[in-house]
Amino acid sequence: MRVLVTGATGRLGRVVVPRLRDEGFTLRATSRRPRTGDGVEWVTADLATGAGLAEAVAGVDAVLHLASSPRRRTHEVDVLGTRRLTVAADHAGVRHLVFVSIVGVDRVPIAYYRHKLAAEQVVAAGSVPWSVLRATQFPEFLADLLKGASRLGPVIGDRAVLAQPVDPIDVADRLAVMLLAGPSHRVEDFAGPEVLRFDEAVRTWLAARRVRRPLLPVRIPGRLGRELRGGGLTTTATPTGTRTWADYLADTYGGTGGR
Repeated sequence: MRVLVTGATGRLGRVVVPRLRDEGFTLRATSRRPRTGDGVEWVTADLATGAGLAEAVAGVDAVLHLASSPRRRTHEVDVLGTRRLTVAADHAGVRHLVFVSIVGVDRVPIAYYRHKLAAEQVVAAGSVPWSVLRATQFPEFLADLLKGASRLGPVIGDRAVLAQPVDPIDVADRLAVMLLAGPSHRVEDFAGPEVLRFDEAVRTWLAARRVRRPLLPVRIPGRLGRELRGGGLTTTATPTGTRTWADYLADTYGGTGGR
């Protein structure tokens, strides 16, 4: 199967590309700048303008759409860019488009999530047979959040917020299964094997880093706080990934006490 991967240089893409390559997929990957290497065919394409998309999708069986721009031009890239991609894929006769989204985009009132939900709707309304995988937060994202929350000394946050971190390796494996299975025309949730409270994640993160800092509880107000405490970023869907938050901490900090 020949697969085009958008967002191949991102946090998930850097894991997905070698995983799919090792599974025997023939890969083409997009980048906004010329690239070579990694055992894939690189093409230059830009979702924000549509430049290079027709060439990128030509001759592929499936598109794995990972690209996103959460910090700038989000509507232009995530929503309009996804529409440009689906149109180009339709014209090229692509038989399956797999879009990666986020668990909670339909519940948690975050601006970025509204764009991701709109992009899901673009995919579902398009002519290319499709599947959507909503994944929970990656452990690296949670660790970055904790680092930011502790910049002033204590770790600041709402102790009752719930998360269910999923390892990108597990997500990559699930995406391989979805590509081989073909279009499902449905949205599937995929999460890590355990739900964590914020205060539990803080405690184990500090212990792994051998750092002593207090947790300064700050309750997130309004609907956002209610959804985050009520499990808006979690799911009961199965199957789940297998790698835990503790696995991530052991891989990252185990035995070193590094900060």
